[in-house]
Amino acid sequence: MKKSLLALVFGSAIFLAACGGGDDEATNDTNTGTNDTETEQTTDTGNDTGTDTASAKGEDIVKSNCTTCHGGNLEGMGSTPSLADVGSRLSEEEILNVILNGRGGMPANLIQGEDAEAAAAWLAQQK
Repeated sequence: MKKSLLALVFGSAIFLAACGGGDDEATNDTNTGTNDTETEQTTDTGNDTGTDTASAKGEDIVKSNCTTCHGGNLEGMGSTPSLADVGSRLSEEEILNVILNGRGGMPANLIQGEDAEAAAAWLAQQK
């Protein structure tokens, strides 16, 4: 009985640790004293349309927040679905809804605000 309870607690802790967090970007910005606007201005080459920057930001957000549960290539792992072609199954609004409200085993609000919108926009392009 004690072993099964211990296994349950340990397994739950690993699951929550793997799917939790996701605010590393905000923490890093606070610690370094920079923000996204400053970074984009210093790396702007003059031929960027803004769409590429938004897309790259969305990709970075997805990679730093979703790959733990959905896999490094977003191929899905265990009971988590693949996100590699999620844009062919769900619209950008539906993806944003899942990010904000959760679905199945995915908790709500792992990504919030503009980051959630950028992630949903990038994921909607994955077909």
